[in-house]
Amino acid sequence: MTSAPELTVVRVPVADPRVRPLLRELGDEYSRRYGRDAHAELARYPDEEFTAPHGGVLLLLLEHGEPVAGGAFRRYDARTAELKRIWTHSAHRRRGLARRVVAELEREARARGYRRAYLTTGPRQPEARALYLATGYTPLFDTEADPETIGPLPFEKHLTAPATPSADPGTTT
Repeated sequence: MTSAPELTVVRVPVADPRVRPLLRELGDEYSRRYGRDAHAELARYPDEEFTAPHGGVLLLLLEHGEPVAGGAFRRYDARTAELKRIWTHSAHRRRGLARRVVAELEREARARGYRRAYLTTGPRQPEARALYLATGYTPLFDTEADPETIGPLPFEKHLTAPATPSADPGTTT
């Protein structure tokens, strides 16, 4: 029997070199799916929105010191964190890492006093839609409608449970 590799959760600024694979792969993926250069979309929000003084955070999951998944949130309003940039490295998909990222972002948001998480995903990202539904997010759109007729698909989740420290000994903050 083999054990799962240890994952470390770290808070990092957008300028951290370990964030580059996240931004590069997200931009490439969005460009392939939507047929336009999406790297500009990733630059739409100033980096400081993903820092603690501005109500945000950017987290990476590291495995043996290398980024394998990550995500961020920014202040949407006084009680709502907007999740952004949920990513799993292309070589590490199908391992449940995106669920872990979402859970870590929710934990961090609760710890900062947010009571609601909000996010949107594109209509051509069925795996993201499935992730958010599977992790308890409520769709704020008609799930029977053709996603292409809706545009960005909004979701929300109420963060009512108190924050608890992670039980994972590989987690650092």
